[in-house]
Amino acid sequence: MKIAVASGKGGTGKSTISINLALILSKNGKNVALLDCDVEEPNCHIFLKPQITSVIEQHLDVPFIDEEKCTGCGECSRFCEFNCLAVANKKVIVFSELCHSCGGCALICPENAISWQKRLTGTIEKGKSSNLDFYHGKLKVGEPMSPPLIKELKKTVDGELSASFLQILDCPPGTSCPVVASVGDADFVVLVTEPTPFGLNDLKLAVDMIKELKKPFGIVINKSNENDALIEDYTREENISILVKLPDDRKIAEAYSKGEIIIDVLPEYENIFTELAKFLTGGAEL
Repeated sequence: MKIAVASGKGGTGKSTISINLALILSKNGKNVALLDCDVEEPNCHIFLKPQITSVIEQHLDVPFIDEEKCTGCGECSRFCEFNCLAVANKKVIVFSELCHSCGGCALICPENAISWQKRLTGTIEKGKSSNLDFYHGKLKVGEPMSPPLIKELKKTVDGELSASFLQILDCPPGTSCPVVASVGDADFVVLVTEPTPFGLNDLKLAVDMIKELKKPFGIVINKSNENDALIEDYTREENISILVKLPDDRKIAEAYSKGEIIIDVLPEYENIFTELAKFLTGGAEL
């Protein structure tokens, strides 16, 4: 089972929910893997402090032009929808950062002048934190596209872990391509929001995205306070379930700022994550 934790905006508490949910499941004997899919700025490792056992470089195939064969006809440039290739003075210029590795340019080249070379896009790191399997991706600085690395991260995990594992996917913020790449094969999506006008606005965007992907989902209200009605009125109108609420407690914020884990330092909140875990696993008892 794959459970994606997402939101319409950053700073709502996705990592807090992901980490504590994964740990409470692991603590109760489940085989759990936590994937930090926010490859542009992963942060779960700050809290979990895993022992990294493997670092795997990830590459994309990008065009290499054989200038002896190339006639500068421009067929490749006209074909490329991503403007990766341009022709100037009968020479092909490759903008490799724009390449999506579709392979079409090599197929259409009449002179067979296009082959492939590797471009480093980032790394995948894996390790252990207590009984928890941990994976995250780190996008290379300056790399404009994160979805290929996210897909490789998920592919790596699927290839290494058995189907008995619960996968908790800590997703990037927002509703753009990186989020779609993260939640695409999830069995359930937990949308984290906060009771503010900005939180509600971005929650609506996230709900629209998840409905478009036809994924079952529910909502967690983080920093729950007297303004919860802002979110509750919307969920009532849309018939959306609120799974749990995490209170707006200064002690939680202080723990987060120190890189501490809620269920370790504030055990009074363990029952909230236990309740969430029970719902997601469909069991009365963990």
